[in-house]
Formats: sequence, C-alpha cells, structure tokens
Amino acid sequence: MLITLAQAVAGLAMLYLGGEALVRGASGLAFRFGMSSLAIGLTVVAIGTSMPELTVSVDATLAGLGDIAIGNVVGSNICNVGLILGVASLLRPSVVSAKVVRLDAPLMVVVSLCLALALFDGVVSRFEGSLLLIGLAAYIGFTFWESKQQIDLIEVEPPAADPVPVLGLPLGFALVGGGLGLLVGGGHFLVTSAVEIAATLGVSQAVIGLTVVAVGTSLPELVTSVVASLRGHADIAIGNVVGSNIFNILGIVGTSAIIEPLRLGGVGWTDIGVMNALACLLVFSLFVGPSLGRIEGVVLLSCYVLYLGVLVSP
Repeated sequence: MLITLAQAVAGLAMLYLGGEALVRGASGLAFRFGMSSLAIGLTVVAIGTSMPELTVSVDATLAGLGDIAIGNVVGSNICNVGLILGVASLLRPSVVSAKVVRLDAPLMVVVSLCLALALFDGVVSRFEGSLLLIGLAAYIGFTFWESKQQIDLIEVEPPAADPVPVLGLPLGFALVGGGLGLLVGGGHFLVTSAVEIAATLGVSQAVIGLTVVAVGTSLPELVTSVVASLRGHADIAIGNVVGSNIFNILGIVGTSAIIEPLRLGGVGWTDIGVMNALACLLVFSLFVGPSLGRIEGVVLLSCYVLYLGVLVSP
C-alpha cells in the first residue's frame, strides 16, 4: 500500500511539473508569435493545464477504465468551478472581461449540456466524440480570430508569477516536449495507483475518478488561478477555468471516445447534474454582475464541499 501511495504522489508531482513546463513553454512560444494574452489564457494555458486530465483519461480509456475517464472529466469540471474559483474569489474579488461573460462562460454551459445529452443513452460514441473535437477546433479557431480583430478584449498578464518572456524556439519546444513527457508518465502512474487504491479500500473506480484523480489533475488549474487571482489578473483566473472546462469535455471526452466509446458506468446523473448546475451558477453570477466576490466564493466552495460530502457518504 505504501508503494502504491508513493507511486500516486510521484504521478501527481510529475503531472504538476509537466503542466507547469508545458504552460510556460506554450505561453512563451505563443507570445513569440504575437497572440494576445487573453486568447492565450482561454486556449493555450487552458489546454496546457488540462493536459493532466487528458493523459489520465486517455490512459484510463486504453486500460478499459471508462469510469475513471468520465469521472475524471466530470470531477475536474466540478472542482474547477466549485473549489478553484471558490478559493480564488475568496482570496481576491475580481472583475471579469466582457468576452468571458458574453461568450466563453455561456459556451461552457452549452458544452456541459452537450455532454449530458451525449450520455443520455449511457455512452459517448465515436461519432459523438468526433463532433466534440470538431467543436473544439471551431472554438479555438474563433478565439484566435477574435483576438486578431481586437474586439472588446481586455489585455491581461499571463498566469505566471512574472510576465512570461518571449522564449527562443529551442527552449520553448524543449519545455513543451519535456512537459508532455512528464504528463504521460505521471498520468500512467496516477491511473495505475488509483485503481489499486480503489481495489484495496473497496471504493468504486468512479468515486476515485470523481475525487482523488479529479483534484489531482486539477492542480495546474488551481495553482494558475490562485496565482492569477492574487496578482489581480481576473481574466486569467476565470478564463483558465472556463477554457479548461470547455476543453475537458470537447477535447478529452472527444479524444477518449474516439479511442473507445465511453460508458457512463458508475458516474451518476447526480454528478452530471452538479457539473451543469455549477456551470449555470457561475454564468448567473457573472450576468448579475461581471465580477466574482467573496460571497460568490463562499457559495461556490460550499457547493463543492457539500457535493464531496454526499459523494463519499455511505
């Protein structure tokens, strides 16, 4: 058991370091090629911080562990809104860009509902996975296009503690490659150890995916959003979470379903409902006032704690 726990910790550490290297490398290269910082936060950084979820879900799918693959995505999306934005808002209230309020956050709700619709028959087919990936490509393309148009965008800093330097091509690609390598290895370690822990404790794979794996793979989003919030970069803190949630469904579920159709398994409709409810709650809060204060932070965090209590209760 101790060896399994050590393997899980090593996997989480590799995921964190890999996500950090990938975000820094990708952000530096993106700045080098003239992308706006908001577009980077919603796409490059959001996708980079979601790489742990992608590697874990794909690895779980290849191993025939669909419960962990679906549970990881649903649990991560719940964690991103409830825990990460809750903590970030408590640390520092923030005003959000008009683009996130009018487009990206509502799109997150639409995408979450699409996942519920795809799972209505209990399985995400390869065809549905293909549609999700097409939707992701359209979203990324539109975000880059709108960034170039400079319409109603508020420039924000990248999510690192200091402004991201414009990296040379060799260093940028080295960070991206090294980060991907750590993510692949860390994802394999975490999935393997999570299955063994679930078997030892008699806990279902779905619960492990919704809790331990989901929180573990959300560490890059947590660090990114908390640091951004403390430094007053609200668009990065919220844009990273919104972009990550969109990518988790369109990119991760889409990719995993193409590899092997994903079945709902032990992930219940309660979990799907909580994910959609938190997404709707976030959008409602932003439409009432384009900011997230400490009251909203308390509400989001309380919802997440209540969900965890219900999930792990006998």
